[in-house]
Amino acid sequence: MAWVASIVLIAEALGIVFLNWFLGLVVDRQDMSLAGLDPRAMSIGAWVAGGLFGLYLVLCALVLVRAAVRDRGPGGFGRILLISAAVVHGLLGAFSIGLVGWLAFVFMMVVLALIVLTLVAYDRHENGVENGVENGAADGPAAPPASSSPEPTTP
Repeated sequence: MAWVASIVLIAEALGIVFLNWFLGLVVDRQDMSLAGLDPRAMSIGAWVAGGLFGLYLVLCALVLVRAAVRDRGPGGFGRILLISAAVVHGLLGAFSIGLVGWLAFVFMMVVLALIVLTLVAYDRHENGVENGVENGAADGPAAPPASSSPEPTTP
């Protein structure tokens, strides 16, 4: 699942970078201005924002690739990074319904589901829970806990 999520995030990063590059060119060539802002500053801002967001998504994809290669969940920073990416995709999905349409919303929700599913799947795997049964629970009854009292026990 982490492999699929990383591939989708890399494709999304490329799409975001291309979209912001294109929007920056449109603003620059048509000499548009918004509330008196310099058109050149707006186009450079679009390029920088696209590049930074693309790098953010690629970093998230690299965390997922590392998790897939190691077959372990991401560490503290990686987990926080992926949770933030999930929140960003949830917010972008909510905004995209009205601004872009349902297809963009579905794409954002698929990416959100892939990120969350990867986080949850590795969390369950690391805690020893697989297929709904905890490791050791199917081996039979557990031994009673050892007494910590200094007195000897009789049979």
